[in-house]
Amino acid sequence: MVVNESAENYLETILILSKSHPVVRSVDVAEELGFKKSSVSVAMKNLREKQHITVTKEGFIYLTESGRQIADMIYERHQLLSQWLIRLGVEPKTAVNDACRMEHVVSAESFAAIKKYISEHPE
Repeated sequence: MVVNESAENYLETILILSKSHPVVRSVDVAEELGFKKSSVSVAMKNLREKQHITVTKEGFIYLTESGRQIADMIYERHQLLSQWLIRLGVEPKTAVNDACRMEHVVSAESFAAIKKYISEHPE
């Protein structure tokens, strides 16, 4: 299941917002990412067409099974890479920003190796 970095960011944001909001709307995504609502609307249309999200007539956004799988994968990568970089001594803000870029390009094989190494070498 191949999606671009932008789509991954939107799906991850929907996932994160769904943890703290009773419902997620395009305006919530726009506010969270600092984007114009019109840009988010175009992205939501694309994600809907690819069947990664559903949108109710009230405008509530829900991840489909495929959307949830992608969002969970990206979120796990973001969390693990951020924590790892911080453990290595990287300033937290820099670690989070770097992890946000790395999460999209690291291969499944490399991520699995990093994850295994971290689990075998706790603090």
